[in-house]
Order: sequence, then structure tokens, then C-alpha cells
Amino acid sequence: MDGDNLTLHTDKYQINMMYAHWVQGTLNERAVFELYFRKLPFGNGYAVCAGLERIVRYIRALRFGDREIAYLRSQEENYAPGFLETLREFRFTGSLHAVPEGTIVFPNEPLVRVEARLFEAHLIETAMLNFLNYQTLIATKASRIRQVAPEDTLLEFGTRRAQEADAAVWGARAAYVAGFHATSNMRAGMMFGIPTKGTHAHAWVQAFETEEEAFRKYAEALPDQVTLLVDTYDTLRSGVPDAIKIGQALAAAGKRMNGIRLDSGDLAYLSQQARAMLDDAGLPYVRITASNDLDEHIIDNLKSQRARIDVWGVGTKLITAADQPSLGGVYKMVAIARRGVYEPVIKISANPDKVTTPGLKDVYRIVSRDTGKAEGDYIALMEEEDIRSGKRIKLFDPVHPYIHKYIDRYDAVPLLVPVIEDGEVVREPPSLADIRAYHDTQLALFWPQYLRKLNPELYRVNLSERAWKLKLDLIEQYRKEEAN
Repeated sequence: MDGDNLTLHTDKYQINMMYAHWVQGTLNERAVFELYFRKLPFGNGYAVCAGLERIVRYIRALRFGDREIAYLRSQEENYAPGFLETLREFRFTGSLHAVPEGTIVFPNEPLVRVEARLFEAHLIETAMLNFLNYQTLIATKASRIRQVAPEDTLLEFGTRRAQEADAAVWGARAAYVAGFHATSNMRAGMMFGIPTKGTHAHAWVQAFETEEEAFRKYAEALPDQVTLLVDTYDTLRSGVPDAIKIGQALAAAGKRMNGIRLDSGDLAYLSQQARAMLDDAGLPYVRITASNDLDEHIIDNLKSQRARIDVWGVGTKLITAADQPSLGGVYKMVAIARRGVYEPVIKISANPDKVTTPGLKDVYRIVSRDTGKAEGDYIALMEEEDIRSGKRIKLFDPVHPYIHKYIDRYDAVPLLVPVIEDGEVVREPPSLADIRAYHDTQLALFWPQYLRKLNPELYRVNLSERAWKLKLDLIEQYRKEEAN
């Protein structure tokens, strides 16, 4: 398998289930699966959905070539030759509905719904979870950072600390979806059209006899893109004064120095002192960039200390989601076709959080016509008409059903949109600019208390009464069967 073929980017049990269905003659039976997560990351009040574009790319390219077949032939399961030949003809022919990238999402609501042959639905599980779990996690982290620095410039600087090359480029994309302005990663810039930004390393300064010479040589090479790293030796005694000399020389030549960068020390104090020095030197337009293991907590703290920082370079803690490095999304069957009709199925667990919600469902964002704000999300069975016709609905907490309210002046916005139908892509991924603009409209739907970084208000994800009753009925049905 070459590096571009992700067909075997799956767990072995998926291949084994595909083989068992082939042996039993059930490979063409159809089922419906949903992908969702159970718990919000970082103690946040919301998540930002990302990863759909890579899922679509992956599904489009699914092919078992000679190398994949040869590798499977070598496995200890000793798969039958007929199965391997069936794989050679494999194409995804199912349908996929998904929440658009940039959507604000919440636990236990479907982000992707797959309707396909069991043979196909099993294969794509692992890769879809991998892509959506990671990118949603990074987009959510990036959004948290943006919440504490909404007016500042945010740069993604995480490549060298990312777990691998793919994590670096797709993580940069996820950060851009959620509002970051640029990345240091040139490959991500080339692949996705993300603006790229960069300065120079300490090694550039060390390569010259003096710091001032290093700054001058850099400015000669890139006179319109001068941001100088000022903490190689002593930030306030030499770094900033030497940068000021270069800034004044550029100004005399009709140029403007862009900025200085602080990468160590007390960023609040150093930025305040540097700002005063730059202003006194007639360089009030020179911006101050800060880096050094930043995240939303440190940035928030620095802003509370009135740090004079205009641009934040955020790396390790963003690209690795350092305080919670996994999302925990799951992919569960909710219906299977029997005798030509989809029948709901349920997974029951001793852990109530792991009990699935059965049946074919849609999810809607309920937006009040009076306030223009989201009242809650509403999961309903696909055949329910009340929600689509605008009739009064009951929003209630499935865990505490006595907590409820009725709403009748609302718009029900479907969150799951068709992306692939019968194996054909019917919705091309929008541009990143469109996704970013859409994400901003999503944020505007929510009251600030749902978006705040610390102790956010709980946003309600509601089941329709019919969906709730179906879940209870199936639980009771299986209890009776166990009793007999």
C-alpha cells in the first residue's frame, strides 16, 4: 500500500467482519450507522465539527489494489481467494449525510449518518472516526483560543510538535476553520490555500557576529516582511533596541517593519516594556508577536495582565490538544434492513451513557423566531412531520424528563445534509473561506453563556417524544427477552 492509498487505514476487525459477511452471504444487507461523540472536550460548552472534507476524499479514493490484496493474502486468517477478488471490485455505493464543517455541535447528536451495505459500512468506520475525532478536537481547541483573543491575529505554529505529518497539515486546516488566520506549515498552505506566516529562528541570529548585524541582513533579504525575534540574548537590553535600529532604518528608506517576536520570559512585562520602547522610538505600528507554549488559559491570563501583544503564535498545546488529546467519537448501528424494511436496533450497556438511540433520525437546530438564537437541538425520527411543518414541539431533557418546555415560534434548521448519494458525491466541499464565514454565523446563533471558556451553560440536545419512546420500548423489549 503506498502512502496515498488509505483503503487499509482501518482496523483488522473491520476486514474480518467484511469477510464473515461474505462467507455468510450477508454482505449486501443494508444498515444505518451514526457517528457522534459522547462528551465535550476541554470542559467546553460546545465543539466545532471538522474533518468532512478528508472523509469525502477518502471515500472517493477507496480501492483495493494489487498491494492491498497481496497484503491481505498474507494474513493468518487465510481469507478465501473469492473474497479477495470481491474486494478488488469494491466501490462505495452507499449514502452519507453529515453536519457541515464549522458547525457548532454537541454530544450525542449524529454528526455523520451512513446508509450502506454492511460490507461498505464496516470498512469506513475507523478512518472516519480518525479524521473527524482529530480535526473536531483541534477545531474546538482553536475556537476556545479565539474566544479569549477575538480581536487579535492567531497563528498556528504547531508542525514540529504534531504527532506526524498528516496531523500537522490537517490540524492546521482545522485551526483555520475555527478562526486562526495563518499557519507556519507551507504544505498546509499549498494544499488548502491557508495564508502562511513565519519569521526567523534563534539560529539566524547566532550565525552572525552581532544581533544587530543579523537583523540588518534579514531586513536586507526581506525588506517587506521584517518581523525580528528579539530574545536570543537579552530582550530589553539588546533585542528590542537592535530591532528599533532596523525599524528606523527601514522607515528612513520608506519601508515599515512588521513586528518583533517574543518567545520566552515574562511575556506580559516584556510586551509592555517593548511596546513603550517602540512607541518612544516612533514605531507605534510595529506589532508584537508572542509564542512559547501558549494556550487559551495562558493567553487569557496574559490579557488580564494587560500584555501588549497583538499576534499569538500557538503551537504545541493546540496541535496536540495537550489537555485532552482525544475526542472519543463512536460509530454505532441504529437500524438494519430486514425483509426490505429498516428496523431500529439498540446497543444496551451497564453504562447508561453508552446506550444508543435507535432508529433513522434527523437532527435539527431549533432557532427562536423571537430572539434569533438557538433554543436547543432536536433529534427526531425521520418520519416525524411535526418538526418539519413547524408545529409545537416539546423540548425536554432525556436524563431529567421533568425539565421541559414547549416551543412553537421557531425555525428547524436541518444539521445533516446530503454529501454522498448512492456512491456519488452530491455536495462538493465548500471553500475554506466559506467554511470560516459559516462558522462565524454559527457562533452568532448562541448566547454567550454557552460559548464561554469557564463553566459554560449546558446547551440542551433533546430527543423527540417518539424517539424517546422508541428507545425505552426497545430497552424493555430486550429486558423481557432476557427474562425469558
